[in-house]
Amino acid sequence: MIGINFPYFFIQGEFFMKKRLVKNPFFRAFIFLFALELVAISINFFYAPINIAAGGATGMAVLLEAAFGFNRSLCVLVINTLMLILAWIFIDWKTVKKFIIGSYLLPVLIYVTPSFKIVSDKLLAVILGGVFSAIGVAALYRINAASGGTTVPPLIIERYFHVNPAVSLLVIDMVVTLFNIPVSGIDAFFMAAFSLFVSLFVMRYMESGLDHKYQIQVMSNDKLPEIRKMLEDADNSLTIFDVRGGYSLNDKKLIMAVVDNDSYGKLLSRIHDIDPNAFIVASNVVKVHGGTFGI
Repeated sequence: MIGINFPYFFIQGEFFMKKRLVKNPFFRAFIFLFALELVAISINFFYAPINIAAGGATGMAVLLEAAFGFNRSLCVLVINTLMLILAWIFIDWKTVKKFIIGSYLLPVLIYVTPSFKIVSDKLLAVILGGVFSAIGVAALYRINAASGGTTVPPLIIERYFHVNPAVSLLVIDMVVTLFNIPVSGIDAFFMAAFSLFVSLFVMRYMESGLDHKYQIQVMSNDKLPEIRKMLEDADNSLTIFDVRGGYSLNDKKLIMAVVDNDSYGKLLSRIHDIDPNAFIVASNVVKVHGGTFGI
């Protein structure tokens, strides 16, 4: 699927989208439709056939169908319409316009997409459902679009109660998954919750990439030249800052370098071999642009 002519490139574990393509209305429409279809596939191929709801308006629809026999696409349509009304009342028309197409196109795609059990193992089904759903939602985020549904209440909660939308959305999704217990049993609840975290994991790494790195900052009283040479010999690009000690107020040098995950432990050990008393601060880095680690 991924080639030099496809708008996404998988480089160092991360998807990058060409900026000029993002602005192309035909490309945006294609990604929008493709992303919504992935969400529809996650429902019709993986969640609905085993009656497991992993949050959201689609999860509510799966539960309503399993419990009462309601048509799931119609349920999504009704729920999304109610969410749009809430957005119009409590937020603004601009937000409604952002959600309106996805809110009505998703139930149509759920209706026209065939529904059958593609895998027999339930655990595998919720994993695949989580992956497909996460890729679809992440693609929607990339083009600043949404499918409506339960993404609306967190925006209302943020506006009036200043709660992080990501937190409130997770809480809402977990509440939806709780209703798996009376409908499909406790096992379904745990599998739905597991699927939620699979989705969060996939979305996080689609956004930030799989090839995380470490940023290390090193200070040494008298071994900094040796540490610098060691880092340069290991082909690590580095930056040297002029800093001042907060206690001594003496001028010092600080080395900042970005290193790969697999070389982090070895470099840390070699720095301690050179200077056991070196001051080292390490932090996770999810994206590096330009320089040695650039695209």
